[in-house]
Amino acid sequence: MAFTWIFYIGLALVIVFTAAGVVLVRHALYAALFLVANFSFVALLYLVLGAPFIAMAQITVYAGAIMILFLFVIMLLGAELLPATKTLPRQRVFAFGLGAIALVEIGMFVVWRWGNLTPINEHAANYASPHDVGLLLFTKYSLPFEVTSIILLVAVIGAVVLTHSEDLDIRKRLLKSRKEE
Repeated sequence: MAFTWIFYIGLALVIVFTAAGVVLVRHALYAALFLVANFSFVALLYLVLGAPFIAMAQITVYAGAIMILFLFVIMLLGAELLPATKTLPRQRVFAFGLGAIALVEIGMFVVWRWGNLTPINEHAANYASPHDVGLLLFTKYSLPFEVTSIILLVAVIGAVVLTHSEDLDIRKRLLKSRKEE
């Protein structure tokens, strides 16, 4: 019992650490790598909790396809070549306010859940099987699935259009000045 608590708390701390790394790291590529690590540890959490299909979907969809798209856009836009920008005047106050609200909500949830420790109902063995999820995804939810794919396609096309704009000379000069440093 104690090992289980230690494992879950350690896994939760690693997930929080990698999520904080995504937000706090200045370099876009390192932030994307922290996000890959975060997705992987969340998949491990799903796996330990007994949801292997969701864990594999997490790895395949998020750590695989979505992160490839993010890395493609980061590299295509040359985000690592952009000059550092200053923060907005009240950006930190706003961020700490939202963080405090999130912590209060998490605390309220923990207090509420701690007083309501009823056992979780067991589901049938074929509950949310890959066959059932796929059947539902490609029949009832086919329109949202296709709309999502079109939105991702438009995002990639937008990244390509942005990189081939008239500011190409500016980025070339930025790249040359970075190499000289």
